[in-house]
Amino acid sequence: MEDVLDIYEMPYNPNLPVVCMDEMPYQLLYDSRAPLLMRCNDTQKIDYEYVRNGTCSIFAFIEPLAGRHHVSVKEHRTAVDWAEDIKFLVDEMYPDVEKIILVMDNLNTHVKGSLYKKYPPEEARRMIKKLEFHYTPKHGSWLNVAEIELNVLSRQCLSRRLPSIDIVRSELAAWESERNSNHDIVNWHFSNNNARIKLISL
Repeated sequence: MEDVLDIYEMPYNPNLPVVCMDEMPYQLLYDSRAPLLMRCNDTQKIDYEYVRNGTCSIFAFIEPLAGRHHVSVKEHRTAVDWAEDIKFLVDEMYPDVEKIILVMDNLNTHVKGSLYKKYPPEEARRMIKKLEFHYTPKHGSWLNVAEIELNVLSRQCLSRRLPSIDIVRSELAAWESERNSNHDIVNWHFSNNNARIKLISL
C-alpha cells in the first residue's frame, strides 16, 4: 500500500507518466420488448425482462495527473488481451517517454509473462524495459485510481442496456473522447500519513 501511495505523491513528470489500469466485466443485454415512447418530463419506461447477449471485458487506463484516458473493449479477459492493450499503451499513447509507471491489481494476467504469450521475446522485452510495475495489495484494489475511472464510466455510460460489443465500443469511444477533451483529472488525497493514522488497527 505504501509503495502505491508513494507513487501517487510524486510530482507530475510528463517523461515518467503514472498510469493506472483496471478492468471489469460487462454483460451485454437487449430489451425483450421495445421501450414505450418517452413523454415530456417523464423517464423512459422499459420492461423489466431482458435478453442476455453474452459478456465482454472493459480495460481502462488513466493518467490521473494529466487527465489522459483510454478504454478498450475485448471479447475476453486473457493474458493476450492484456498484452495487446499494453502494446497500445507503450507504442501509441506514450511512444516517447522514458518510462511508464504502471499501477494495477495483481491479477494473474497482469504480469510480464503475458507479453511473451502474444509477442516475440525481443518485442516483449522492449516493452517491459519501458514499464515499471507497481501492484495494489490483495484486497486493496480501492487504492487503484483506475477503479474510480471505471465507476465514473459505469455511471455516465453503462447504466443502461447495451446489446452488442460494437455498440459498447462506440459508446465508450465517445465517452473517452469527451473525457480527454475535458482533461478530467483525479485529485487523490489519501497519503501514507493518512494511512498510518486511519489504518493503525491493522
